[in-house]
Amino acid sequence: MFNALLLPLLFSMAAGSYAYLRFPERRFRVLLTLTLFQLVGAYGHTAQPDTALFGLLSVHLLVVVAWLGHYLQTPQGSLRPERVRRE
Repeated sequence: MFNALLLPLLFSMAAGSYAYLRFPERRFRVLLTLTLFQLVGAYGHTAQPDTALFGLLSVHLLVVVAWLGHYLQTPQGSLRPERVRRE
């Protein structure tokens, strides 16, 4: 199971970090996708427990929790500034 989940979890960490930092308006969807990858990995770990997979899931969880903590501390109003017409 570790071999089947290694590349998807590594890709989700790298691509999720890039998308989270590059596109602030899509952060909620990126966090949702990272959480779903974490759930798939947790299911894989319950199907075939392995210490290497558990370590990979722990690192993935640290990335997800770090971005989630940052998202919850960021004021949501600052992400979408209002456009004001000047006359």
